[in-house]
Amino acid sequence: MNDAWGTVTAVDDGQATIRMDDGGCGRCRESGGCGGNNLGQLLCATPRTLRVANPERCVVGQRVRVGVVDGSLGSSALHAYAVPLLGLFVGALGGSAVAGEIGAIGGSLGGLLAGWWGLRRAHLRSRDDPRFRPSIRP
Repeated sequence: MNDAWGTVTAVDDGQATIRMDDGGCGRCRESGGCGGNNLGQLLCATPRTLRVANPERCVVGQRVRVGVVDGSLGSSALHAYAVPLLGLFVGALGGSAVAGEIGAIGGSLGGLLAGWWGLRRAHLRSRDDPRFRPSIRP
């Protein structure tokens, strides 16, 4: 389970809006931590908020633990980064073999577009899957 802490800022219709305290897993200062939180704070200073189901009826101001199922972050990262990048490389190599430098440019753009399309399809397939949704943990 990958967990992070946040504070409930609004509650309505069985949903809670949560302002997350940290970006990432919170292991930045531990050995083996990647330091992604530091980079996230540098690139995005605004606090992140999530809207999640509120079955425990949390109230505004309450600190809660939000988590996602193990494996969902890795799967999401694979789809978001590896699939479009692989499409770009395969398209560039294929286009280069067929039509040289111009083919590589066109093939890389086509491969990137195909990778984006694959990412979009994966998102649409998993959007209603509860394994890929953050939830409030007891």
